[in-house]
Amino acid sequence: MTTFEIEPGQLFIGGQWREAADGARTEVVDPSRGTVVTTVAEAGAADVDAAVRAAREAFDGGAWPGLSGRERGRVLHRVAELIRERADEIAELESLDVGKPISLCKAVDVTNAANDYEYYASLAHSLEGATRDTPLNALAYTRREPLGVVAAITPFNFPLILAGSKLGPALAAGNTVVHKPADETPLSALYMARLLQEAGVPDGVVNVVTGTGPVTGEALLRHRGVDKVAFTGSTAIGRHVAATAGEALKPVTMELGGNAAHIVFEDADLEKAVGAIIKGFVFNTGQFCMGGPRLLVARSVYSTVLGILADAVPGVPVGDPRRPETVVGPMAGEKHLKKVEEYVDLARKEGGRIVCGGERIDLDGGYYYAPTVIADLPNDSRVVQDEIFGPVLTVQPFDSEDEAVALANSTPYGLASGVQTGNLARAHRVADRLQAGIVWVNDWAMLDPAVPFGGVKDSGFGREYGPEALAAYTKVKSVVVSLD
Repeated sequence: MTTFEIEPGQLFIGGQWREAADGARTEVVDPSRGTVVTTVAEAGAADVDAAVRAAREAFDGGAWPGLSGRERGRVLHRVAELIRERADEIAELESLDVGKPISLCKAVDVTNAANDYEYYASLAHSLEGATRDTPLNALAYTRREPLGVVAAITPFNFPLILAGSKLGPALAAGNTVVHKPADETPLSALYMARLLQEAGVPDGVVNVVTGTGPVTGEALLRHRGVDKVAFTGSTAIGRHVAATAGEALKPVTMELGGNAAHIVFEDADLEKAVGAIIKGFVFNTGQFCMGGPRLLVARSVYSTVLGILADAVPGVPVGDPRRPETVVGPMAGEKHLKKVEEYVDLARKEGGRIVCGGERIDLDGGYYYAPTVIADLPNDSRVVQDEIFGPVLTVQPFDSEDEAVALANSTPYGLASGVQTGNLARAHRVADRLQAGIVWVNDWAMLDPAVPFGGVKDSGFGREYGPEALAAYTKVKSVVVSLD
């Protein structure tokens, strides 16, 4: 039970709370028990139009872009401070909404969200142009300017972090935002709307419209008043988002699906490697686009690694996310649980050997699935090639460095990858050949706002985090002044 009251959610538009124009509402479910927590407004096209208009008025009126970068930075620093002050409350809300362990929410989600705003607060006054040397009898220089109204569309698995990774740089650059969180997990977005307002973000600069993708998301995506789309979600939906934005020639940032390979060479420290392997596939109940669900192991240590996993994985604490010892909570919803079940059943039909797990866990009516390790599947198996997005690990042997790289690069995805080796030269050599936006060596999920991440191939384009993300929320203007 929460220690604070959760009110039915309303839309946040122009600094005001309001119901949807048609009064539509949708339920928010606690995935650990399958029970309704509250309801939130379901925005329609009229509500989205009102939110975009509010964002446009705030932008054109200069309420936010008219401030200096240093002044915007001060407000964003205050946002980070408020997140840290209310860490317990925010963690509890995020855990209830998503189903992830509350200890994880506080240590990872809340901490990283605060870091996101703090990092971009520090960069807000560094948006500088440059003078250019030309043969012209003129002074030529460039300016970096905000794009305008940004549509931020975020997924269900890391609502707080992935909102911060978009709102942080967008606001630092001087843009205004309309945020549509995932329909399953809208609560922290609504909480943050109030917190941002309290921190000093002017009315209309950040607007939140809750609702479904086909209705709310589509209306936002197609609105002519939106100047940029920042999207995180599945590759299938990402294709539609990119195509629709392309019709209006809107710039987009696309962080899409992943199916990362985690390579273990024979010279790896196996004790440390197995810890990273388990973290890589059970973190956030496997609902992590940069998770490591494909394990590639040198044949000489293949049986040993499988044996260690068979002993260790069943001991990973699965259960109520409110308990501090829980490591793996429920899936975020029933449809996600069913998807995992279908893939594990397919693995059995394709000849896969279930090393451990392979079944749902009956607990409090929630959507729990046991962490599962599967061996002996061919590389062309759908279970190996597809993004399952659950606590499932497939394990394949390899005989050479070239084969390991070929297997790692054999799926359509390219978001993340990992290498376990004691050979520094090999680590750099293999990292150079892996088709992925980020490569981790001898650990997994080492993330910081200063380090950009993003995809290649079907995992999208553009980068989150780092100064690269800040630049993506700006446009370059050249000014050439005649000196005649």
